[in-house]
Amino acid sequence: MPIDNTAVIERLIGDPAGLRVLLVHAHPDDDTLSTGPLAARVTSRGGRVDLVTCTRGERGEVVDGVLPAGTSPDGLVAVREGELDAACAELGIAERWFLGSAPWRAAGLPECRYEDSGMRWVTPTLAGPAAGAGARALTRAPLEQEAADLLAGLEGRGYDALVSYDDGGGYGHPDHVRCHEIVALTCERAGLPFVQVLSQEDNPAAGDAAAAAWLDVDDPALEARVVAALRRFRTQLTVVGSGAERCIRHVGGQRQAIPRRIGLL
Repeated sequence: MPIDNTAVIERLIGDPAGLRVLLVHAHPDDDTLSTGPLAARVTSRGGRVDLVTCTRGERGEVVDGVLPAGTSPDGLVAVREGELDAACAELGIAERWFLGSAPWRAAGLPECRYEDSGMRWVTPTLAGPAAGAGARALTRAPLEQEAADLLAGLEGRGYDALVSYDDGGGYGHPDHVRCHEIVALTCERAGLPFVQVLSQEDNPAAGDAAAAAWLDVDDPALEARVVAALRRFRTQLTVVGSGAERCIRHVGGQRQAIPRRIGLL
């Protein structure tokens, strides 16, 4: 039976001092794009935020001209890991790990490296599954195994809640949807609240916006931290414009407002 997460959402929005929160995301940059304002606010108000990222974004497109020609897949992964570390520092995220690596791996099993499943654009803003997900793709691994990995790392850490996508997966990326499934199953087994981030409005699988509680970040200092974290992901996006016109330009050319408001379910 789902845990009532009303009280923890009220604390996230009101006074998060002392809260211990674990973000669970699919790829490097999702942490900032989906929950950057939440992380910045919680850490600025005396809470602790940690992060588990499920893949290294191996199949992500790259902004032209950012990496040297001929950069290998392993070279891209190393860059994306470095971008993630830098963004976490901007947001105040205390520790970060990858799912499948200790301590986020079920006892007695060798390390497992889950990989980006890839996606295709169904509409200009809504993603769906891509053809040719690799054998180690997050969406091809058993859900039970992935949940066991996440559950293993929770032991002794005393989190008050886990935060990830609703079942729409933000903009529909299959790895985001799988993250939702992993966290939902893990929280059910651990007896922990699962705080879900409302998907974008044009996603048919988005949660009920009327039922969401809204976290608004209108502090310029916190927004500056989010923008600084976004700028760390040079391979994936570009922050363009200034003032009220400032926005994100994704590698595919899509524009997105700087995240300032998050719906929580």
